[in-house]
Amino acid sequence: MEEDALQLLKELIETPSLSQQEEKTAELLGSFLNSKNIPFKQMGNNIWAFNKYFDPKLPTILLNSHHDTVKPNPGYTKDPYHPMIEDGKLYGLGSNDAGGCLVGLLGAFTFFYNKKIPYNLIIAATAEEEISGKNGISSILKELPELHLAIVGEPTLLQLAVAEKGLMVIDAVVRGKAGHAARGEGDNAIYKALGDLHIIKNFSFQKKSEYLGENKVTATIIHAGSQHNVVPDLCTYTLDVRVTDVYSLQEALDELKFNLLAELKPRSLRLNSTAINPDHKIMRVADKLGLRLFGSPTLSDQALIPFPSVKIGPGDSARSHTADEFIYVKEIGDGIAFYIHLLDTYFNS
Repeated sequence: MEEDALQLLKELIETPSLSQQEEKTAELLGSFLNSKNIPFKQMGNNIWAFNKYFDPKLPTILLNSHHDTVKPNPGYTKDPYHPMIEDGKLYGLGSNDAGGCLVGLLGAFTFFYNKKIPYNLIIAATAEEEISGKNGISSILKELPELHLAIVGEPTLLQLAVAEKGLMVIDAVVRGKAGHAARGEGDNAIYKALGDLHIIKNFSFQKKSEYLGENKVTATIIHAGSQHNVVPDLCTYTLDVRVTDVYSLQEALDELKFNLLAELKPRSLRLNSTAINPDHKIMRVADKLGLRLFGSPTLSDQALIPFPSVKIGPGDSARSHTADEFIYVKEIGDGIAFYIHLLDTYFNS
């Protein structure tokens, strides 16, 4: 099983799969399932399969990870598409985020595929995770039954993320009045925006999350002016807002609107924060297994799954999107064994 997973991960690394360009890795994943005699479904570049003895009367657990990648970091010193093992590390783009998790979940799914278990299992290898695209996991949810739990494979050093920050990107507009710079005319939109930016730099939201702490708002882009002698009548800036589970995206937006001068328009309200109910069975299983619980600041497909979900997997989030990305070969086998142990404990608790 570990050898199959390592070989599949090497093939995935060799096959470019930038978001929205995952056709070839989808083919690879379909071929892998075919080799295991596991029927699968496909929509776009999303591949999913049900366990052999799927029973509509049983609760369903989704195992999900993604097979798209970001663009290679400019700092790469190794070929990002050439899987290479060196000092126990498998190098290559997508090895850590989230190839190791994906092949680990596939290994666990194939292990349980032919077994009679008290839950249904679905494996879903999805697309466009890195851009939170509409043709990724959100496009196939209508094809799935109601989920008792989703286990999202992301590199967490095999510790359990029980909450995850959501994301809201806001375009802000501050309006002034144009005038000639030499005569001191007009109402300078840049100066008006400075007041907002000062507030943003030191802004603290009112509520705080147990696992995720405070919301975080950061100004990341600013534009104003057209030429040196014209007082600008418009200044636009962009806010990156990371929202915890104690806020809805709308509530965070309303709090910012109350404190800022600019007109604020969110690009979307779909990338929600998540948190598992403390009474959910997975929390008791985590305690039994001695897992460390934490809140994750990084976004994943959890944001688009409207069912109870947690995030866990082999690898380390600190390696994601870095130059010369890698996963330890040992982590691949450990990931398969862990996912099997986690599910087996869940089934029998």
